[in-house]
Amino acid sequence: MSAYSYAAELPAINDRAIHEANVGRKNCLIAPNCGNISGTRREGGLSGDEKEDAHLLDERRREHNFEEILGNSPELLKLLDRVQSTAPTDANVLIIGETGSGKELVARAIHSRSARRNSPLVKVNCGAIPSGLVESELFGHVKGAFTSASERRIGRFELANNGTLFLDEVGELPLETQVKLLRVLQEQEFEPVGSCRTVKVNVRIIAATNRDLEKAVQSGGFRSDLYYRLNVVPLHVPALRERRFDIPEMVMAFLHQSAKRMGKPVQSVSRETMRLLVDYSWPGNIRELQNVIERGVVLSRGPILKLGSDLLPIEGPDTGREPIPIAETKASDSLEEIQRQHILRVLDRTAWVISGPWGAGAILDLHPNTLRSLMNRLGIRRALHATA
Repeated sequence: MSAYSYAAELPAINDRAIHEANVGRKNCLIAPNCGNISGTRREGGLSGDEKEDAHLLDERRREHNFEEILGNSPELLKLLDRVQSTAPTDANVLIIGETGSGKELVARAIHSRSARRNSPLVKVNCGAIPSGLVESELFGHVKGAFTSASERRIGRFELANNGTLFLDEVGELPLETQVKLLRVLQEQEFEPVGSCRTVKVNVRIIAATNRDLEKAVQSGGFRSDLYYRLNVVPLHVPALRERRFDIPEMVMAFLHQSAKRMGKPVQSVSRETMRLLVDYSWPGNIRELQNVIERGVVLSRGPILKLGSDLLPIEGPDTGREPIPIAETKASDSLEEIQRQHILRVLDRTAWVISGPWGAGAILDLHPNTLRSLMNRLGIRRALHATA
């Protein structure tokens, strides 16, 4: 197993620990973040580079403070860095990621940190609109513009004036609509369907896709000029299987949300269930994980969530690594202490080797420098552990 993280043994984690991890967190579709694992940094004995790395990691956690996009994996922090840099500008953004990976939340985060945050964020799902109605949906129409146009309709561009327009699944737009969209991006003006009146708008575009638009351009399915207009700042949202370190916390967040909403007394997750959830590759990403946890809560009859074979995803583990033994934890243990103990067990197994293909960093799916920073914050020292 590649990344069975610190919350792996969960029957002993009670509602207090769940609350610590998820207090005030709603609609958590990327990763729940535990605000209690920041710890106190101890820099004694670190090199200059390691001190700088630890400092930067702490700063990144503090400065992001995203309410919905939460997590601590290196892949996610890299994305949040770019969101933080991009949001204050008016540059067009293209968000690329698999279905269910949280692209809309990234768009909302960009808008909420921009100068347009007090104006609307208008969403259009380009793949859900019939091809004959796409232009009407985007640009609006006048009464009588076509057979069913019984009244004037304001389009999404006009609704988003002075705000942000989020074009979800932009790769599904018909080619004829792509031409008109390109003109709006260039001129910031358009004519509603059936009208000669030109409407001027001031709109920032954030587009998202789960397709490879470069291949679509090469095959003629997407205009190259529109692609370059949209792809000013590309943002890649990592798939859930690329962020396994975040899965246990996400499981606890979804468990807490579902149990509270349904009035069920489920408070924790069995060790074997968590192991299977971390090992699974999640082709449906976070949306699939959320559905699996909600299904388990609905059918659960006790305080511990145990998913049987009929409820778990049918795909087996996607890694050949030997699972890391999981020790018992006490109900009073904080998530920080559970994380600390898990890292110590992995370090013992690797003889305290951090780097390399068989090092602790590879097993935990963490960059070696990130793991050193985490050890620093948790006060993990080889000499101290040896004498404990």
